[in-house]
Amino acid sequence: QVLLVESGGGLVQAGGSLRLSCAASGRTVSRYAMGWFRRAPGKEREFVAVISRSGSNTHYGDSVKGRFTISRDNAENTVYLQMNSLKPEDTAVYYCAASHQPQRPGAYYSTEGRYDYWGQGTQVTASS
Repeated sequence: QVLLVESGGGLVQAGGSLRLSCAASGRTVSRYAMGWFRRAPGKEREFVAVISRSGSNTHYGDSVKGRFTISRDNAENTVYLQMNSLKPEDTAVYYCAASHQPQRPGAYYSTEGRYDYWGQGTQVTASS
């Protein structure tokens, strides 16, 4: 069992930056590929980014490429999402998730069903 707790969300002006954190407890996060998803009002949950167990491989959704960066600190059992150049359309609840699936290319993890554990989410609002 893994408990994931997101933090760092908030209100920011368009063009600004935020860094989200996902703290894991229960089992070491190094066992899992870690992903971020988001859900905007009235929309389905959307894949944002994933990082491999070692941190050597990452994969991003098209809408955030070049603006967001996922990273991890396995010693601290924490995963991060650095969000730069935020746009109003980035407004959503952001969720952290852990996948115990065997190592696969990054695109494999863009589907919600690949993940075993989810956090409760943190709200990000980018105002225009």
